[in-house]
Amino acid sequence: MKIPSFLRVAILVLPLVLTSCGSHKKVQKPVVMNAETREKVDFISAVQENSQTAKFMTSKVKFSVEVGPQKLTLTGNLKMKRDDVIRLQLMAFGFVEAGRIEMTKDYVLIMDRINKQYLKAPWMSVDFLRNSGLNFNTIQALFWNELFRPNQVKAEKQSLDSLAAYSILESGDDMIISLEEGKMDYSWLASKENALLRMANILYKDKLNGNTQLNWDYDQFEKLNKTYFPTKHGITLSTSGKEVKLGMTLSYIGAETEWETRTEISNKYREVTVDEILRRFMSL
Repeated sequence: MKIPSFLRVAILVLPLVLTSCGSHKKVQKPVVMNAETREKVDFISAVQENSQTAKFMTSKVKFSVEVGPQKLTLTGNLKMKRDDVIRLQLMAFGFVEAGRIEMTKDYVLIMDRINKQYLKAPWMSVDFLRNSGLNFNTIQALFWNELFRPNQVKAEKQSLDSLAAYSILESGDDMIISLEEGKMDYSWLASKENALLRMANILYKDKLNGNTQLNWDYDQFEKLNKTYFPTKHGITLSTSGKEVKLGMTLSYIGAETEWETRTEISNKYREVTVDEILRRFMSL
């Protein structure tokens, strides 16, 4: 069975969208907690309190992918185990797994099921991940609709001093939470009414090659456990010459635990390089 060329684009686009912006480490100075700072920290703390407490999350997913004039809709599955793995399974023709993307703390795995090819590499051995400074915890926070700290080694709630490093600005019915580190600008849009994150934005500023921006919108929140979770995710990656849009609509959200959290790769699969993956993406 041959996979349609644009479905190959979708399989290759997803990891590129999810791993295209990052951060650089910067030492933060202690901040004195005056009244204004305390008010800011209280609001950001409320945002943190909306974080999910579930260990597992599973869902059916409807994907929409736009690359230039090309558009595609396909289905799949999302499976996550907190602090361990994020897995996206892409289905062709509604019942055949065409591709799989698996991200753990140790590696990124991209599988082309149709052509029996795969890429598996540690985060820091992949150029576009190492150069961006992204890590598993950042990607996890975006999927789980949570505030994150750039270069955070361990996924955990931030201290009050850490929260004070963010800036906050009122904008209509929302509050804009922002943080600037080196060439990176981070911002989040949170509702003043319920402190739910409605948007995350990561901007990498490059005067020579142009800016790269990743925008992640959240919508259609539903009650999950003790708080709410967005069932609609809109992701846009913009570079100086390209724009890729990915939509994810989640349904039948659950907390299934009976699934293997690591993918075993058959010896029938051929390993390919990052350059091959990127070259195929750019040629399609």
